[in-house]
Amino acid sequence: MDLDAVRTFVAAADAGQFQEAAAELAVTQQAVSKRIAMLERTLGVRLFTRTARGAELTIDGQAFLPHARELLRVAERAVASVRTGRRPLRVDVIASRVAASGLMRGFHRAHPDVELDVLMLFDIEGAVAAIRSGAIDASFRAVGVPGRPLPEDIASARVLDEPLQLLTGPAHALAGARSVTLAQLVGHRIWMPGLVPGTEWTAYYDDLVAEFGLTIEATGPNFGSDALLDTIADTPALATFMGEQTRLVWPVGHGLRRIPVTDPTPVYPHSLIWRRDNPHPALTTLRDYLGSAQPGHPGGDTWKPAWARR
Repeated sequence: MDLDAVRTFVAAADAGQFQEAAAELAVTQQAVSKRIAMLERTLGVRLFTRTARGAELTIDGQAFLPHARELLRVAERAVASVRTGRRPLRVDVIASRVAASGLMRGFHRAHPDVELDVLMLFDIEGAVAAIRSGAIDASFRAVGVPGRPLPEDIASARVLDEPLQLLTGPAHALAGARSVTLAQLVGHRIWMPGLVPGTEWTAYYDDLVAEFGLTIEATGPNFGSDALLDTIADTPALATFMGEQTRLVWPVGHGLRRIPVTDPTPVYPHSLIWRRDNPHPALTTLRDYLGSAQPGHPGGDTWKPAWARR
C-alpha cells in the first residue's frame, strides 16, 4: 500500500476538501485526486463522495480512517528507529564488571540525555562484524594483535591504560605485601580460567608470560568471577590478575587482597573502535567524553605488549 496515498487520504479526510489537503501537502489538487483514486482501486471501495461543500467520507472511508492513521504512526516509528540521532547508541562493553562498563556508566551520568543500548559481545571478530553491519556503533577492545589488523573502514582510539593488580587469598605468601614486582611473581601460580585461545586478552597475557617468565594457568572450566573468587580465597597456592577498575564484590570472610603490581606495572590497553562513516551524533559525544574525562594513561614505569604500544 502506498503510504503517500494513505497520507493524502488522511489529510483529505481531516480537511474535508481536496483543495485544502493539496495545500497542506504542498501538491496540486490533481495529485490529491490521483492518489485517492489509486488508493480506492487498491482497496476496491469508494472512500469519498463529492458534495457541494467538498468531500465527505463514505461508510468504507470512515471504517478505513482509524487504520490509516495507525499505518502512518507505525511508519513513523519504523523510520525513527533507524534515523540517525533518534535511535539509542549501541555500545559493546564485553562484560558487566570490567573497566569498559565503568566508562559507559560514567558517560551515562555525564550525558543522561543520550539513549544507550549496552551489549556484551565476546570476541573481537564478532564485535568488528557487528560494527561493520551497523548492528552496534562501537566496542571497547584491545587492538593491534599481530596478524589481525583492523579493517580499513574501522577506526580506533586508545581510551584507557588500566593497571593490573594481583588478587590473593589471606593465606597466600604475598597476601601481606603492599605491592609486588613482576620479578617477585616468578614461580607463583596465577590462575586465570577465563583465558580463551584466540582472544585479545589471551594474546596480552601470552606476551606478559613470555617477557617476564610468569606462570599463568588457564586450566579448568570458567564458572565466572564468583567461583574464581571462592577458589582464590580458599587456595593459598593460587592468585589471579584483575584490572584495577574491575568491580568485584566478595563475602567479608574471604579476606581477599588486591595488591598493586610494579617495576613495571602491566597495563591493559582499552580502545574504542567504530566504523569511520558512522554518522550517529552521540558517537562523537562519547568519543569526546572518553578523550577528555578519563585519566587514560598511568604514570611511572609501565608495560604493555609491543602491538599495543603502536
